[in-house]
Amino acid sequence: MTDTYRVVTIPGDGIGPEVVAATCTVLDALGARAGFAFEWSPIVMGGAAIDTYGIPLRDEDLALAAAAADAVLLGAVGGPKWDVPGAPVRPEQALLALRKGLGLFANLRPVAAEPALIAASPLRQDLVAGVDLLIVRELTGGLYFGERQEPTDGPNGRQAYDTLLYTEPEVARVARLAFQLARGRRNRVTSVDKANVLASSRLWRTVVNEIAAEFPDVELEHRLVDSCAMQLITSPGIFDVVVTENMFGDILSDEASVLAGSLGMLPSASLGETRTAHGLLGVYEPIHGSAPDIAGQGVANPAATILSGAMMLRWSFGRHAEADALEAAVRQALADGFRTGDLLGAGDEGFVRVGTDGFRDAVLERLTVGPAA
Repeated sequence: MTDTYRVVTIPGDGIGPEVVAATCTVLDALGARAGFAFEWSPIVMGGAAIDTYGIPLRDEDLALAAAAADAVLLGAVGGPKWDVPGAPVRPEQALLALRKGLGLFANLRPVAAEPALIAASPLRQDLVAGVDLLIVRELTGGLYFGERQEPTDGPNGRQAYDTLLYTEPEVARVARLAFQLARGRRNRVTSVDKANVLASSRLWRTVVNEIAAEFPDVELEHRLVDSCAMQLITSPGIFDVVVTENMFGDILSDEASVLAGSLGMLPSASLGETRTAHGLLGVYEPIHGSAPDIAGQGVANPAATILSGAMMLRWSFGRHAEADALEAAVRQALADGFRTGDLLGAGDEGFVRVGTDGFRDAVLERLTVGPAA
């Protein structure tokens, strides 16, 4: 009997529909070869939902993702059209609602320097070669979810605030996951905080130390976020698993994108504790934005979304061999010289410049998964 995986797709805004469509095509082809299938259920979210429904995410669409999906594949949301200061509804509110509604507490962002793209990084090649790190970002606490006050008149002009709140269970579960993941890698965890200034970071550090006692075989170090930001660029090879709070993780993972040559290369998985018949329920998405300046032109890099699909195969469906094969096909397409515009610079010669569909096809041609036994 063929396994069928139910996936809610959220094309979103800008280039989101293009990269999601390319990824679905690749996954359908891979499934046909390996003996499984996908049932795709698209929903509207983000700016497109604001235009259609007046809100960034409808309750019924969130309910579909929560109750009738094995995984969620997301493109990108947002853009200048909806970036209005003080607007009561914004596309990014949908992301927070989705993460909270599905109970997703950890965002995994692997950053690896593909050998074929080392020259595309603005850093020296000797710094980038061999980089392989995993950023584990906490998703349910911190400034993004704390009590806030939008700008109001105060005694010294306008004022606003956001509250950075963390609880012990929130820190403990993401820290424990980071240590578990490190055991499958190189047994090193770097916990990033601002404990010299922030009370929430001092709680973070205390709880991480307590969790570390459960993993005596894993080496733990603490770094302040500003020091970590510097070391990511000057000595990126020292990192294995990096675990940090919500906003720090958001910033550091975008910074780390330069190690891979482009934001268009970096996938992510947002996971919680909900299990389906096949694995963990998760949301899989590229870390890049909606890039409205190139939307609809067919030139967007689909690699990060395709690689997010590989993470979906691994985490939500337990299809490790197929995930490996998909990642290998992307790697081989790059090694064979296929490049979207974001991976090309002035003077680059000898590469095959392709658009979204061209890169998709290059990956398809290099998939080596055979029929199921």
